[in-house]
Amino acid sequence: MQAHLPEPSPDALAASNKLQNLIVEEIRRQDGWISFARYMELALYAPDLGYYSGGAVKLGKDGDFTTAPEMTSLFGETIAHAADDLMRQSDAHILEFGAGTGKLAADILTECAAAGITVERYSIVEVSAELRARQQQTLAEFPQVTWLDAFPPAFSGVVVGNEVLDAMPVSLVVKRDGQWLERGVIWNGSCFDYEDRPCSQDMVEQIPDADTLQEGYLTEVHPVAVGFMATLASMLTAGYEQNGKGGAAILFDYGFPNTEFYLNQRHQGTLMCHYRHHSHPDPFYLPGLQDITAHVDFTAMAYAAVRNGLEMLGYMSQAGFLMSAGIADRLLQTSPEDAQRYLPKANAVQKLTSPAEMGELFKVLVVGKEVTLPDCFDRADQSRRL
Repeated sequence: MQAHLPEPSPDALAASNKLQNLIVEEIRRQDGWISFARYMELALYAPDLGYYSGGAVKLGKDGDFTTAPEMTSLFGETIAHAADDLMRQSDAHILEFGAGTGKLAADILTECAAAGITVERYSIVEVSAELRARQQQTLAEFPQVTWLDAFPPAFSGVVVGNEVLDAMPVSLVVKRDGQWLERGVIWNGSCFDYEDRPCSQDMVEQIPDADTLQEGYLTEVHPVAVGFMATLASMLTAGYEQNGKGGAAILFDYGFPNTEFYLNQRHQGTLMCHYRHHSHPDPFYLPGLQDITAHVDFTAMAYAAVRNGLEMLGYMSQAGFLMSAGIADRLLQTSPEDAQRYLPKANAVQKLTSPAEMGELFKVLVVGKEVTLPDCFDRADQSRRL
């Protein structure tokens, strides 16, 4: 597998080796074993060296993968109109978590300005200094944009997150001899390897019917993402309690409800790595130079939000959300007779909404406090599947 992947530059390889040494030292300090979640956290977020905190280009044709905002401005334009309906019930504030290059924010704000939609403040929570610098360049003409290091204690308005949950560290658990074990990472003297240790029962409570799954079943659980949803709920609840105005969060990501996540045929989990537009399953390859992700258990995310005081507003495919929010109308603002401009936009919409592309694999979870989704989303809603 590795023989078919592009070679890193000498500088990139040196940075990866430096991160590898940092992780090895962490393992030694922890008596020879760290959880996979800790390994993933360091590989992605170690200061200056992790995938999201280092200096390598992550997105677009020169990066490792392409996200929806990079494909077409119609994605952000459509979200702008969905956010407008929700901001009318709360505050004219948008908070984006993990804004990538800043293109989604730029597209949303550009469309809001063109459509007369008021956005008094657009805040971005960004943990990557490199991405924050790129965002500041992209968004220099929008004075209402501010950057935060963490969620504010209270917020009223609309929270947007595109491919945020899948980038959060996951724990790995495996079933051996009828017992669930946590899979961790060791250093065997020449490379990283796995070692399984007993885990607490609460680690597998996310898995429905865990006792009936087959021997050797390996999967991910999502305590960090569940904690993120709890923090999100606390923030929106505090916003409502402070000023009587609620808010909502719109979260785009790939994943399944738990009845589809933990199937027998998915017995090796969903963990995947992305390096220079190549996908492969080895999280130990070139740490710091590749993305490591896992599909999202949307049932766990929704339950975490509701347990902490939010309401379920909607769960649907990305295609269902975008079509309900009017992406086809946005597309038709460019005349089909203008083939040079229309066809690239139409091809991008096809990728975003086709069941064979991103339309069904990507889902949208909408949770909130004292706001409702417009009726136009009712037909697309699949909350019953959670």
